[in-house]
Amino acid sequence: MTLLSVIILAVIQGLTEFLPVSSSGHLALAGMIMKVPEGDLTFEIVVHLGTLMAVLAVYRRDLLELISGVFKRERESLVLAGLLIIGSIPAALAGFFLADSIETAFNSPVLVSIMLLVTGCALFSTRFMKSGNRDNPTVTGSFIVGISQAMALLPGISRSGFTISTGFLAGIKKEKAARFSFMLSIPAIAGAAILKLGDAGSIGIDLSLMITGFAVSALTGYLALRTLLKFLRAGKFSVFAWYCWLLGLSGLTVSLTGS
Repeated sequence: MTLLSVIILAVIQGLTEFLPVSSSGHLALAGMIMKVPEGDLTFEIVVHLGTLMAVLAVYRRDLLELISGVFKRERESLVLAGLLIIGSIPAALAGFFLADSIETAFNSPVLVSIMLLVTGCALFSTRFMKSGNRDNPTVTGSFIVGISQAMALLPGISRSGFTISTGFLAGIKKEKAARFSFMLSIPAIAGAAILKLGDAGSIGIDLSLMITGFAVSALTGYLALRTLLKFLRAGKFSVFAWYCWLLGLSGLTVSLTGS
């Protein structure tokens, strides 16, 4: 991988991991357009770790309160920790049992494009949803949000878009739905790193390029997450549907016509 391709992929990851437009879909399409060798796409895990740092930075107070509350056995913190564990189960199971099928999906630009259209529909539906009054989901709601996160293992399905939209359906307040979604992303990203990071050193990616990708994705991820929260407060979450539809239709057109 060249320095330019690393920076481009890191910027794409940082911006699209939190904006509800599917980072995996963008990386898959960008990798095909830029003709990035398949092995080099293991680099994706490095830029994912960069965006993980962005989540930790934005939600550092919530995370510190949660950790402190768990150690102090405070009921509210214990409940939230339990809900996050429950919400993490579907993605963990899907990642373990369906890893090969998911990897194959990344090689299909048609599937990626269709999933972007599906993401757009999910985002557009939120304009008809009323804001809930819960700070956290119920046990059932947490598991359903977790299923949405598992679905986002497919390229083109936005993790943030699906989990936040499902949070709305579960009756969670808008900003609290985002908080639960991104706190839920922490074990998912960390788990993927544990499984895949060991392979990164065997494919010849230069260490300096990995550090560059990590830093760029962390910075752009932080800015993107802050931007998303502003859109949520303004009630404009559904506006991202138009972008997903445009990109999905463009991807389908190019894939099916070869032009």
